[in-house]
Amino acid sequence: MTWTVAAEPFDSPDASALRRDYYDEVASRYWQRPATAEEIADGLDGDGADLLAPPTGQFVVGRYGSDAAGCAGLVLTESAEPGAAELTRVYVRPAYRGTGGGGALLASVEEAARAYGVRLLRLDTRHDLVEARGLYAKHGYREVPAFHRRNPYAERWFAKEL
Repeated sequence: MTWTVAAEPFDSPDASALRRDYYDEVASRYWQRPATAEEIADGLDGDGADLLAPPTGQFVVGRYGSDAAGCAGLVLTESAEPGAAELTRVYVRPAYRGTGGGGALLASVEEAARAYGVRLLRLDTRHDLVEARGLYAKHGYREVPAFHRRNPYAERWFAKEL
């Protein structure tokens, strides 16, 4: 099996399911209990996903074989710094972790960012998302000082020059 990654509307059935799974996992890990369906729905409502479409961004879905197995997003308008954009919603379903999907998703978003003229890709994450932090470090992202304070859950910030 191999990974393929392609742009897809953030509200397609596969993309929506992946975004829901992403939010379920990060919320459940944060609260250290399973997130309820209502909490997941509340989190997805008004989450800014509309920015994950041209001209303000892009959303990609990764498939392992034919299975929708991961996703990632690029947001161009969130950054106040010219030439910078943000990486967001990087997620690989647990059954597909360790198969190269995270790297494939990052490569796809970085390629899209370059096509938009982005020179610096940034992201925020939390302390407890150790797998994500390891993925970013493995692929050339370095920890940087906080570049925003709008996300109350952000505890670590990373950046990569493209």
